[in-house]
Amino acid sequence: MAGTTIEPGKSAIVDLPVSVLSDHTPMTMAAHVLHGRQAGPTVFISGAIHGDEIIGVEIVRRLIRAPQMKQLKGTLICVPIVNGFGFINHSRYLPDRRDLNRSFPGATKGSLAARLAKIFMTEIVSRCDVGIDLHSAAEHRVNLPQIRIDGGSKRAMELAQAFAPPVIIVSKLRDGSLRQAARDLGKDVLVYECGEALRFDETALRIGVTGVMRVLRKLGMLNQDKRMRTPLQPDISQSTEWMRAPMGGVLRAFKTIGAWVEKGETIAALSDPLGAQEVEVRSPATGLIIGRTMLPIVNEGDALFHIAEIVKPLTEDGHTALEQAFEGHPLFDEDEIL
Repeated sequence: MAGTTIEPGKSAIVDLPVSVLSDHTPMTMAAHVLHGRQAGPTVFISGAIHGDEIIGVEIVRRLIRAPQMKQLKGTLICVPIVNGFGFINHSRYLPDRRDLNRSFPGATKGSLAARLAKIFMTEIVSRCDVGIDLHSAAEHRVNLPQIRIDGGSKRAMELAQAFAPPVIIVSKLRDGSLRQAARDLGKDVLVYECGEALRFDETALRIGVTGVMRVLRKLGMLNQDKRMRTPLQPDISQSTEWMRAPMGGVLRAFKTIGAWVEKGETIAALSDPLGAQEVEVRSPATGLIIGRTMLPIVNEGDALFHIAEIVKPLTEDGHTALEQAFEGHPLFDEDEIL
């Protein structure tokens, strides 16, 4: 990588040149490479493709410091900040206002976004067998911890189930996304979505760290731990829908992420600031709330709630996976978290 050789049993930080800013400051993309003593798969963990989605940065930091990494087989390439420009500016986008996750596989002589995407594909993705890309919701929204995969890979589903999030979303690939570009190379990428932009959420962090550990165990890169609790079976969704505001006004939400809702159920109320008009906001489908706006002030057509229709909605005792997680059946193990 970038002309650097890392011997088995060693680790190193490799700075990949990206560009030079207008004031002649060089920009690089740092990759922390852990090369295990024994052979095994090569996996990348990436964060902050959207610069304001900082929760992935902390997940990567905890993974690098985890004592379990001393037993690693194969190679783990950790890139905590892919979009350094957005990270510095607390922005989702690059300076050219492009979305990096719509710019893959990139081009050597394209826009800044295209060039950064090309570097990431060439130096990171092409070297790996599997990737886990860490995201949060966009600004002023929050996401339930979830894994997103495409439906064309049996291995991706097996790894997503090993991760054991509250819910797995089987969604179509989007043109220009990292998942799409990786799929074209025959690589499986899991997308972990959780929390809010520019915020940390401890539960989401712990689910993320432990989930990555479980995937590495599934791939044979870490030893199995007999003390680990058996992970829950995640709920699975193949269809999601954003519920939008029927009018502008002030939103009072009665439900939040992780809540189970029935079609037609009142989950919020919208009123004008003077109190002259109020409408009930009813769920358009039966399912799980996997995302919602955090802003009480909304315009007509704004996205309010993201609802996932669940293929396997309830466990044997009548609870969703998320409800189980908070009723004494933790999705994460305290011994694994730093």
